[in-house]
Amino acid sequence: MSFRSVFVAVTVAFGLILGAFLVNRARPRVEIEQPTADFVRASGKCAECHARLQYAVVHEYEMSAHAKKGVNCLDCHQPAPGQQKQEHHGFVIATHLTAGNCRSCHEEIYQEFLHSRHAAPSWAAVYGKAALSPEQVAFSEKYQPGGTDRPPNPLVSKEGPSAIASGCEQCHSIGKPNDDGTIGTCTECHARHTSSVALARLPTTCAQCHMGPDHSQIEIYNESRHGVLFAAQRQLLKLDANPRTLTTRDMFVPTCATCHMSGINGLKVTHDPSERLSWYLAAAISTKRPNYLQAQTNMKQVCVQCHTSSMINRVYSEAEQVVASTNSKVLAAKAVMDGLHKDGLDNGPPFSNPIDFTYFDLWHYEGRTSKHGAFMGGADFVQWHGNYGLLEKSVELQHEADELRRMHGARE
Repeated sequence: MSFRSVFVAVTVAFGLILGAFLVNRARPRVEIEQPTADFVRASGKCAECHARLQYAVVHEYEMSAHAKKGVNCLDCHQPAPGQQKQEHHGFVIATHLTAGNCRSCHEEIYQEFLHSRHAAPSWAAVYGKAALSPEQVAFSEKYQPGGTDRPPNPLVSKEGPSAIASGCEQCHSIGKPNDDGTIGTCTECHARHTSSVALARLPTTCAQCHMGPDHSQIEIYNESRHGVLFAAQRQLLKLDANPRTLTTRDMFVPTCATCHMSGINGLKVTHDPSERLSWYLAAAISTKRPNYLQAQTNMKQVCVQCHTSSMINRVYSEAEQVVASTNSKVLAAKAVMDGLHKDGLDNGPPFSNPIDFTYFDLWHYEGRTSKHGAFMGGADFVQWHGNYGLLEKSVELQHEADELRRMHGARE
């Protein structure tokens, strides 16, 4: 073979190798690298497709506690009792995942959730008891009296379906009934493929719903000493620590979950925050919950992990005085409204008169804010966003009531 022929052959071969290298380099790394053990654990066949189409899904799963424990894609995506099925590339999977898929391994947690106001009462707060089965209403009423046995919120018809679907439902769907008979979806708090304890423990996760003028818990928390310390020392906390073995060495600054749900230093873990809540603070006129004494004891057991009993009792005493004071202000406003109804001066549909909005804002915004601020250490929310607003709305309400009576008298 001549030198020229050898040169041409070598050049062609080099060109082919170079071309293959350039083509290969343009392919996704996930296709050309050797699979890691975590990648193989991501169910193999499922990961083969989804690593190309939705790589984040596979990667999130690889990092999850489920992956570490050998729980694969089909363990979660297989149809649970009562769920619709679909064929998917040779597998039969559930059309839509619900709490019914999680409960196969986490039944105790699901039952605690069902007892809470995060479950059926959350959905009923929008659409009323008609949106739930009679059995679901009866079950929930045993643990949350009045939470589900109620009519739809009048704002649903006033604001319209698009506003409610893109607004109210986005939070209240945590208690939405599913076609398989279960309530809610665990991934509202834990995310779908990371199934993360750390995510559920973040204040910002709770803040997706617990925010704004009607339930400003995150704003109050951020202002409080707890929130300030969390912002400063978040990187020192072990947010992914197991809730059942959590200690104050892991979480020496509390988040929402620490106080309301987590076990700490051996205390009980719960997915029913009501176990540690002693008042119905969200009500217009707050009353003690049926489990008042036990709930207060449960919460104080959490508080004492970081604070002295004398300080805890002082905070509770001062907060309950704010509740009593707020109740008296709302009751005075309610008496004005009751007088108008009795005299036939405000008997139209809900929210058909400006004074209806004034009264609603008075208890639903300023009243709630004042009470939540007192229990959560938000001084500005007790005063400027709470009691000042209560005073302002009370004067406005009385002025509007006097004007209604004056106009009625003039017509007569």
